[in-house]
Amino acid sequence: MAVTAPPASTSSMDRWFSLSARGSTYGREIRGGFVTFFTMAYIVVLNPLIIGTAKDMNGNFIGGTTDVVKAITMVTAATALVAGLMTILMGVIGRFPVAVAAGLGLNGFVAFTLAPQMTWADAMGLVVLEGVLILLLVLTGFRSAVFHAVPEQLKYAIGVGIGLFITIIGLVDSGLVRPGPVLVTFGPAGALAGWPIFTFCFGLILTIILVVKKVRGAILIGILGTAVVAIIIESVAKVGPKFGADGAVNPVGWGLNVPKVPDQLVATPDLGLLGQFNLFGSFQVIGVVAAVLAIFSLMLSDFFDTMGTAFGLAGEAELLDENGDIPHFESILVVDSIAAVAGGAASVSSNTSYIESASGIGEGARTGIASIITGLLFLVAMFISPLVTVIPYEAATPALIVVGFLMMTQIRHIDFMNYEIGIPAFLTIALMPFTYSITNGIGAGFVTWVIIQIAVGKAKSINWLMWVVSIAFVIYFAIDPIQGVLGLG
Repeated sequence: MAVTAPPASTSSMDRWFSLSARGSTYGREIRGGFVTFFTMAYIVVLNPLIIGTAKDMNGNFIGGTTDVVKAITMVTAATALVAGLMTILMGVIGRFPVAVAAGLGLNGFVAFTLAPQMTWADAMGLVVLEGVLILLLVLTGFRSAVFHAVPEQLKYAIGVGIGLFITIIGLVDSGLVRPGPVLVTFGPAGALAGWPIFTFCFGLILTIILVVKKVRGAILIGILGTAVVAIIIESVAKVGPKFGADGAVNPVGWGLNVPKVPDQLVATPDLGLLGQFNLFGSFQVIGVVAAVLAIFSLMLSDFFDTMGTAFGLAGEAELLDENGDIPHFESILVVDSIAAVAGGAASVSSNTSYIESASGIGEGARTGIASIITGLLFLVAMFISPLVTVIPYEAATPALIVVGFLMMTQIRHIDFMNYEIGIPAFLTIALMPFTYSITNGIGAGFVTWVIIQIAVGKAKSINWLMWVVSIAFVIYFAIDPIQGVLGLG
């Protein structure tokens, strides 16, 4: 969709957010903001289960406590706070419909790789340093220069790959696709079984029908309608959670949340984790080289996850200009970098742009107003976290499947008959869902493209930034053997 100049009579708010110019309305933005929140509200529950349950080198949970419940409670409040503030900042400054929250994958790296080697404060100090370095790369123009150096069809491949990535996230989180003896199985025991799977299938069919019929608020209606069905089913069938408190596994139980109205609707947030970081403590504990490699791993993932996410979302929202550029791209990158710093400073891991924002875009969001709505809902979630946890995976994930399809349509821009670009594009698309990493897909595509250009005698045409980035990705992929050679493995 081409962005046109707004009428002279529009308000200053309309002009700042390009509301009329992008063909949107306040109603669409509000609906989109709600949909994005409900699609990614799981992070308020999931991040504490990752960060709050891991121990550091001293055997302590985050915050220096030995009480896992207290640790989870503190991480929950801080996760919602940072996500809310950073998403609002993205809306106001970046003016783009993308929400920000603690990054999955990055939080696991911090919790299970860094924290066991140092204190939690030391690990979060590394996250802050990584965010500061990313911010410097943005302010110097290096990050956006890399974006412009990437071949256009590879950028579209990133968007398509992300579509498949969020599709597999939805399929796995819903329980429809599960790890099996070969690769994956279809539902528990290789068949569709259990009320949660039924709920997911109901929600998926409902959402598809609403989207095909172009019903306003289709995705939001799908999420809320499926959540109501889930609550009714749980009240009658007493399905229970997939994982019990005693460690027992119920293969046909609900994923993440049990859909029932909680006894307590409001809880006072515990913000005791804010400011608990030590910038250079890790350098003393694990050494300078190991600390630098850890920062490099965090930085490279943050760097390209956001770039890929922003382009994929802009393509889905039809916000790319005639040159394939994203409006206010520098501002988006600045806010995303600040979010990385804020996540470390609040001890919830690096915060980054979320591809689940595509669900809000699918609902019609086109401006930062949607992000402001999502951010405000995250802030509210600090106080009503028990209510946020009502929606199970099975009610939220149908939206990801449908949005994955919508993003997949960008594949029409890629010329697969031209193998020079087709093969790198294919690897970019395939490796994102198969390795569960946007960064891996982008890296494989970049490195392969450079190798092919060299092989066909076009090395001189390669932008120097693509050389730098591809070499960086080679180091990233070889980080384990490099650590082994240096005696750090």
